[in-house]
Amino acid sequence: MELRINTSKPQEFIDITDLINEHIRKEKVQNGIAVIFVPHTTAGITINENTDPDVIDDIISALNKVFPVKGSYRHYEGNSHAHIKASLMGSSLTVIIENGRIKLGTWQGIYFCEFDGPRNRKVYIKIMSF
Repeated sequence: MELRINTSKPQEFIDITDLINEHIRKEKVQNGIAVIFVPHTTAGITINENTDPDVIDDIISALNKVFPVKGSYRHYEGNSHAHIKASLMGSSLTVIIENGRIKLGTWQGIYFCEFDGPRNRKVYIKIMSF
């Protein structure tokens, strides 16, 4: 399955938890695992708190302090900061599906992480039912 995500900012985290749960419901999977993969070198995926938006702002701010948008990078496209941040976040997650939903902690959500936007992006989801 492929999700299409349109980002609107140079850097942003988009909560895609509900989109993934919706796909699981459509597939009628009760128990299994889902692999979520981002096929981009300047975007990533992570799990973190989805209740207080300040957490996401803090993560982006901290990443920008360590890997500023403008730095002494050698990559000619000018987006090395995005490549580094995407590598740190990672390009895939594996999550447990239990009782027809992703099994996450109380405050957790799955975020698509944009570091070189705005862009039209893809996220692939592969579900394995047990």
